[in-house]
This record gives sequence, C-alpha cells and structure tokens, in this order.
Amino acid sequence: MTQRVLSGNDEYLKSGYAKAYQSTAGSQQAVDAAELDSLHMALMREGYVILERIVAEDQLEPIRQQLLGLLPQQGGRNGFEGTRTQRLYGVISKTLACNPLVEHPLVLGLLDRVLAPNYLLSQLQVINILPGEQAQPLHHDDAFYPVPRPRAHFGAATIIALDDFTAENGATVVIPRSHTWDGHVPTEKDCASSIPIIMPKGSMVLFLGTLWHGGGANYSSKPRLAATAQYCEPWARQQENFSLSVSPERARECSAHIQRMLGYSIHPPFMGMVNGMHPRRLLDNQSR
Repeated sequence: MTQRVLSGNDEYLKSGYAKAYQSTAGSQQAVDAAELDSLHMALMREGYVILERIVAEDQLEPIRQQLLGLLPQQGGRNGFEGTRTQRLYGVISKTLACNPLVEHPLVLGLLDRVLAPNYLLSQLQVINILPGEQAQPLHHDDAFYPVPRPRAHFGAATIIALDDFTAENGATVVIPRSHTWDGHVPTEKDCASSIPIIMPKGSMVLFLGTLWHGGGANYSSKPRLAATAQYCEPWARQQENFSLSVSPERARECSAHIQRMLGYSIHPPFMGMVNGMHPRRLLDNQSR
C-alpha cells in the first residue's frame, strides 16, 4: 500500500465550506488606487501613515458623545494603561458607534496590502487621556507574539483622533522607521528622535505592529479622546476574545466585514472552523 502525502490545501478545500461562504476580504468600497499606492509606500517606508480628516465632523460628533457617556470613571490599573487615562474595553458589546471607523474603506484597503486575507480584529478600545497624564512607555503592539525581531509585522493598528491631537494634549508619539529594527530597546538617542502625531480630529494614524510608539503626556487642560483598532494576521491569536465578549446576537448586528474580522471567517484550509464547518453558519442559524 502506497502512503499518500498531502501537498497543498486543495484537497481540504474540495469539501466546500470555505467556498460556500465567500470571504468579504477586498470587497469594500473602492478607493483611489493611486492614493492607496502612495499611502502604502509611505507606510512600508516609515512604519506609519496619517490619513487626515477621513471622518466627517458631522459623523464624528455623535460617535464622540456616545463614547463619552460610556467611559469608566476610574483611570487605568497601571502605568502602561495610565492612571489618569480612561479606557473603554469590550466596545462592540456596548456600542456599534466605532464600527464605521474600524471598517473604513481606506483602512481596509491598506490592511489588504499589509496583512493576509481574512485578517482579524485583534482588539478595539476607546482611550481618553486626562490632563496631567504622563507619557506611556514606548512599545510595539505585536511584542507579545514570542518571535524574535527583526521580522515581519504580525499586525497593524489605527488610532482615530476624536479630538484634535496636539503636542500638548497627549498625541501618540512614534519613532519613524523603527518597524525595521532588530530586538534592541530604544535608547535615549532613539527616544529623542520620536515625534508626536499631530492631526485634526477625524484623522487616523495607521501603523505596523512592529513600530515603536506610545501615548504622549497630556500637559493641556482638556482630555484627549481617541479610539484604537488593532488588527492581526488571520492565523494569530486576537488580544480580545471576541467569541466571549460579543454574542452571536450582537455579531448579527454588525456588517459582514466586521463579522469576518471578529472571527466568523476561515483562514484556509480550516482555521476558525466550528464543528468542522464554517463559523458563519452560527450567525445564519437563528436558533443557535
């Protein structure tokens, strides 16, 4: 008897379930290809790119007001979260207000270029830096994946300015081109080369998971509100356990793109399956 050896994924895919539920990856509203090319080049060169004023103010203000009403009274639990920083976790279970920011067509267009198809939402939170907060320690977002640098990024993130970001009110600080570094920790000289992301409200900064960055100190007299969405490769574990924090009933209220990024998707040939089948079946079956 000749022993068979699996070669590629074609044999798995013949079973049909990954084909029965076509991925929504890449099906978002089209954006200008030349603009996307330019932004992608800048992102890969610098490790970050600013998408200025891509959310209209009349769309932004209702989001701001809803999020302000949900923020906890207490600050963070440690210096990294910020003891004078309010953080709202489990956002989708509490409000769908941020969903349009998470799935903005320009963001998805860039993510399609830097992550594999069916990339996931790793976490979503709201961050309100209060006056008197000190600077957050510099870090890179995918440091918890235990793979030595230098290496490719395993994720990307957006920080959405719901207030103007200034050098005084806690604008995110980045070290340009640090996404290409090896495993060394930023030196004093490196930190001196960091720059604040100054941008008007309604703008976003999108950066790769290997870029060194951190929240800035708030020397102003007003809070600085932002939302941040982190995304990861479809084979990587998400930071937020959306299968527990977002009920199927709530997921049904989300768009197909958000559902895919929450984990109702398959990374071929079968990663993410439920009972051997595509997880979208759980949303289609109203009785489950």
